[in-house]
Amino acid sequence: MPETPSLYHISSAVVATLPTATLSVLSQLAVMKNVEVHGHGGGKIVIVIEGTSTGMMGECLSRISLFDGVISANMVFEHIETEGA
Repeated sequence: MPETPSLYHISSAVVATLPTATLSVLSQLAVMKNVEVHGHGGGKIVIVIEGTSTGMMGECLSRISLFDGVISANMVFEHIETEGA
């Protein structure tokens, strides 16, 4: 029986923050596993999340949306690769 290929998900998202909370949110994002900050300005932070499922992406964004000072955390794009492709 052939093995099911492993899927690898890469997602970009924008996190909107209260301007006074941006630095605090950046600090919290910096220690999250599989999350990279790619830029910020004007209370918005662009991040990339990597993982093994769409559910993992959603759970990560849900956690981020609960940070103090976060107004919203929304996925912008998701790409799925087959591992080894």
